Amino acid sequence: MNVLSVVSKVLEKVSYPIRGNFCFFFFMYIVGIVVSYAELPANREDASVYGNLWLELFFDLYIVCILLSLIPKRVRRWVVGTFYIIAYATSIADLFCWVKFQSSLNPSMLLLAAETDKREASEFFSSYINSEVLASSVGLLLLIIVMQCLVVVWNIYRKRKGIKYPVQLNILKEKSAHFIGIIALVFFVVSAISSYHNKREMVQMFSLKTIGEVEHELTTPDCATFYTPVYRLVFSIYANHLTAQQIDRLVEAKDRATVQSCTFDAKNIVLIIGESMGPHHSQQYGYFMNTTPRQVALEKSGLLVPFSDVVAPWNLTSFVFKNIFSMHVVGQKGEWCDYPLFPQLFRKAGYHVSFITNQFLPQAKEAVYDFSGGFFLNHKELSESMFDTRNTRLHTFDDGLLADYDNKLKAENKENNLIIFHLIGSHVSYNRRYPKSRKHFKAADYEQKRPELTKQRRYMLAHYDNAILYNDSIVDQIVKRFANEEAVVIYMPDHGEECFEGNRGIICRNHSAEIDYDLARYEFAVPFWIYCSPKYIEKHPKVFKQIKAVRHKRFMTDALPHLLLHLGGIKAKDYCSEYDILSPQYNEKRPRILKNQTNYDDLVAEHKRKAAMKP
Repeated sequence: MNVLSVVSKVLEKVSYPIRGNFCFFFFMYIVGIVVSYAELPANREDASVYGNLWLELFFDLYIVCILLSLIPKRVRRWVVGTFYIIAYATSIADLFCWVKFQSSLNPSMLLLAAETDKREASEFFSSYINSEVLASSVGLLLLIIVMQCLVVVWNIYRKRKGIKYPVQLNILKEKSAHFIGIIALVFFVVSAISSYHNKREMVQMFSLKTIGEVEHELTTPDCATFYTPVYRLVFSIYANHLTAQQIDRLVEAKDRATVQSCTFDAKNIVLIIGESMGPHHSQQYGYFMNTTPRQVALEKSGLLVPFSDVVAPWNLTSFVFKNIFSMHVVGQKGEWCDYPLFPQLFRKAGYHVSFITNQFLPQAKEAVYDFSGGFFLNHKELSESMFDTRNTRLHTFDDGLLADYDNKLKAENKENNLIIFHLIGSHVSYNRRYPKSRKHFKAADYEQKRPELTKQRRYMLAHYDNAILYNDSIVDQIVKRFANEEAVVIYMPDHGEECFEGNRGIICRNHSAEIDYDLARYEFAVPFWIYCSPKYIEKHPKVFKQIKAVRHKRFMTDALPHLLLHLGGIKAKDYCSEYDILSPQYNEKRPRILKNQTNYDDLVAEHKRKAAMKP
């Protein structure tokens, strides 16, 4: 056997997976490309498809065709038919979700679908399946399906009638085998090399053990790209599987939760959870712009006590929420989902608990980050165990939460209340976090203070500070609603934020970087204060004195539930005095570990040591 003969046989074998499954390969490739381009955002000129789309799709389909080629033809047709059903159904669902909700398949959509009953499903389809959908890119996909069905029908008809292709066409098919083999071999090698990174990242993603790990992996710049509807479906199933594991543990912890007694020391406890703000942009903490004038005024009134050394355990909202809602603190055995959630204990104690959020409501368009942070809040059984009342819609701006409270939720308050406000605050995109009528800071205002920044960056900085100024007004309005009642109000953002701090050139947060001193103080340090109404101070002067006495102690917000139980007079086996900053047994030396890996206080000590050594 000469060399040419060997090469010829190799090329025939290389080309066979495509030749033997050409209809499958061709239509699946077309569908993959069409869906990817159809789901480009129309309002973004810089939007583009996945960079390795054409090559990686070839690689994936070629591998599938190789596997199909190993199956006997009688069985293969059924396997291929199953693949068609899965691929087309998933692609239609994915594209439909994009057309109606501007979001492709994700874990939240899958969870909502699983919780939908027959009546809701019927109402959904009657509302959304219409001529408008058929005239969209969904209609194009349906047309492709019809075309393939016609091809299949023609092939069946041709075989039954004994219709043969022209001799010239058969000769061309035989002659083209070598050419297809060369093209397939080249494309396979090139696509394998270009797709290696994404495949490796996919394996990494599907090896993770918790939904939190998945979310954190998604914050890395080179994480896996699930570029087809089938990949997105598989990822969503996997994410929901991980979520279900933690839900089961949370339900078990809920059932174990007990309250020994409650003295209802505070009639109204109000927790305001802000978003993406560090003390370095707060006027109250020394920032050069007047971003928090109302909070400064409350402090000057003597009713608001700011704390000077508080950090969050994570710089990601969903992780923070798990840590501040669970009675678990960093360093304890087990995980956050092995402990009760503090609103459950308040409800068991007899408090009426309200949750008013501008982020974590179940919705189809929910990103994985919001899904990871909100899944335990929106789980029916857990939500009912934590909250008596909730708001039902999200708002463009946080003043919508005030309207929700004033128009409905306030009337449902009882004698003793825990009310949790969760704001969108100064979350990116900053220019969308405040009404245009509330614009105060301008880019020109920073020319003297931040001359090193470009004009574009000063615009961004002005937007961020305007968002904080607007947030100041919202926080102030919440306080005013309880100023004449016996109430204690706690305010804390979930984590810090960077907006071109120093020479770092960073906005938002850098999730994948190693934590150094600058990253820690900008992204983990948070403002934290406690406001006590005159009636509360009159009734609990010792508690107010305690609050002022501990204002400079070290604190990490994962221990917040223990402080809240103290304020409510709740005794429970999950309460630990060493984590309660108002307790004489409070352990101020507890290591404040950021992201379960870095000791914040070690970074501070090292920074002070280096600063002292400088001449």
